[in-house]
Amino acid sequence: MSPDLLTVKDVMARLQLGKHSVYDLIRSHRLASVQIGRCRRIPAAALSGYLDSLVKEARHGR
Repeated sequence: MSPDLLTVKDVMARLQLGKHSVYDLIRSHRLASVQIGRCRRIPAAALSGYLDSLVKEARHGR
């Protein structure tokens, strides 16, 4: 079973991106995240939605 909330490190590994790139996606609101205390977490559904949007952009040539 996959977790509902992912760490930035989890997202880094799944997208094969660096920490700064993941935080840039969060800051630009392309990837939704939540703050729990001092921890930043990315809902698994938000990551799926982000990936879906990339596929749609690729299909439409944007």
